[in-house]
Formats: sequence, C-alpha cells, structure tokens
Amino acid sequence: MFFYNNTNLKTGDWIKAESREGELIIGYIDSLSPEGLEGVVKVTVVTSDNKQAIGKTIPILSKRVKKLPVSNVTNKAQIEFLLDLALSTGDKEWFLALSSELNAMKQLANGVH
Repeated sequence: MFFYNNTNLKTGDWIKAESREGELIIGYIDSLSPEGLEGVVKVTVVTSDNKQAIGKTIPILSKRVKKLPVSNVTNKAQIEFLLDLALSTGDKEWFLALSSELNAMKQLANGVH
C-alpha cells in the first residue's frame, strides 16, 4: 500500500483521473509502481473521454488521481448496473458477489408479498 496525494491508494481502488491531455478517466488501479518509481499508478480504464483508452491499462501520475469513495448499493438498478460493469471488466468474483446480493434482495422482496 502506498500513500499518494495524501490518499491511501491500493490495487483495486476505483479512481477518477485526468490524463496529460486533460481527458477524464474513470477506472481502477491495476498496480502501484515499485518503491523506486513512486508517483505512478497503472489504471485500467473503464470509461474515458478518449474512447480508444477504454479497456487499456495505462500509467498515470498519482498527483492526477483521486480515489473514488466506496458506495453502498441500495437498490436493484444499482446492482444491475454494477453487474454490467463487473462483466465488462471481467471481474468474476465481483460479479458473483453482486449476483448473490441481487438474489438475496429478490428473495426478500418475494417474502414481503
């Protein structure tokens, strides 16, 4: 775990960043630079103003990175959106966890009727 920009960054964190060209990037940290190269994180781009960057893992200076807050999923639509995101990023573990959460939510709703 490294401290960049007064923020505790670690692999898997969701971030928002700005490229050198000023493009918005949203993605997750794939890896942190070794001790000798502090200040650089490798980010897998999920969405960006630059459509060609989507799906690629790119290095970004940590000073351009802002950790996104962890959000609590509260409704079915949010879980379905995150399921799509888990599929598009190939994160099987996250997909299975979200599927389980959605199924539990459906069972709870069926029990209420």
